[in-house]
Amino acid sequence: MIIDAAAIDATAARIAPWVRVTPTIEVELAGRAVEFKLECLQVSGTFKARGAFERLLRARETAQAQGLPAPQRVVAASGGNHGIAVALAAVQLGMAADIFVPSTSPAAKLDRLRALGAIVHAQGNEYSEALAASQSFAEQQGALVSHAYDQFDTLTGQGTLAREWLRQSPHLDVVLVAVGGGGLIGGIAAWFDAQASAGHRVPRLIAVESEGCPTLNAALAAGRIVEIQPSGLAADSLGARRVGELMFPFAQRQVTQSVLVSDDAIRDAQALLWRQMRIAAEPGGAAALAALAGGAFKPAPHERIGVLVCGANVDLRILADTLERPAAQRSAG
Repeated sequence: MIIDAAAIDATAARIAPWVRVTPTIEVELAGRAVEFKLECLQVSGTFKARGAFERLLRARETAQAQGLPAPQRVVAASGGNHGIAVALAAVQLGMAADIFVPSTSPAAKLDRLRALGAIVHAQGNEYSEALAASQSFAEQQGALVSHAYDQFDTLTGQGTLAREWLRQSPHLDVVLVAVGGGGLIGGIAAWFDAQASAGHRVPRLIAVESEGCPTLNAALAAGRIVEIQPSGLAADSLGARRVGELMFPFAQRQVTQSVLVSDDAIRDAQALLWRQMRIAAEPGGAAALAALAGGAFKPAPHERIGVLVCGANVDLRILADTLERPAAQRSAG
């Protein structure tokens, strides 16, 4: 199977009844216009719904074409967001969902998983441990596996975001995208790669990671996939040990710059999103803005900038503490 424009076009058509076309909004920040793609308004609260629905829908269509029973059970490992998306897709398509999570997953995400009817299995302290347990369980049960970032359907699903965004905003010169395991930026890079190969103009693609989860940054620097030890504020959504095999060649060709942001910069970006747009974003969802607002990425003076806000599954109590912190600092100063 080839991840190309045709595959992403087919995915876009398949998932269209199940996902939202998310809006863009232009906001003035520090004297310049910045366009935000609000994927945080996606049906599951994150972009993950695109890949999750594609995985389940295509598996069902494939089984039907082969005269086989449709899958009845899906298994996924997740820090929270992929699991929520898979659970949502499963309940809407009449499937059972077993979601394996590390014990460090935020309570707000676990509550939503259970509310969607998923069976939640807590395994280990990191995503990698939950993933290993999920793979063993899926093999024993004969269940369909939905991988969070290293699977054909995941990448074509996330590639539909880039397809949609460039149709909404063909004028952009640069886009900033947060990175965890790489499914999101891999899908975006795959669409950019296909368009560039066809002679079309595409924006510069900037990868943003937290300092505690520099998975792609380390891989690009080494010229190969390497393993890191994830940590920090955004580790629940950006905390993979290594990027996916499928996405890496696309990232090598299309990511023009990789930058890292601190936990404090992410908190400041969460506060900025709330003050400017009343958007409640989780740390991973605010990471791309953190690179621009905090200065880790410095655009050229006349570049037209797009920032992806990719996730809103945030614990509102923790966000409230984050929002109070900058205000207290300003009043003290």
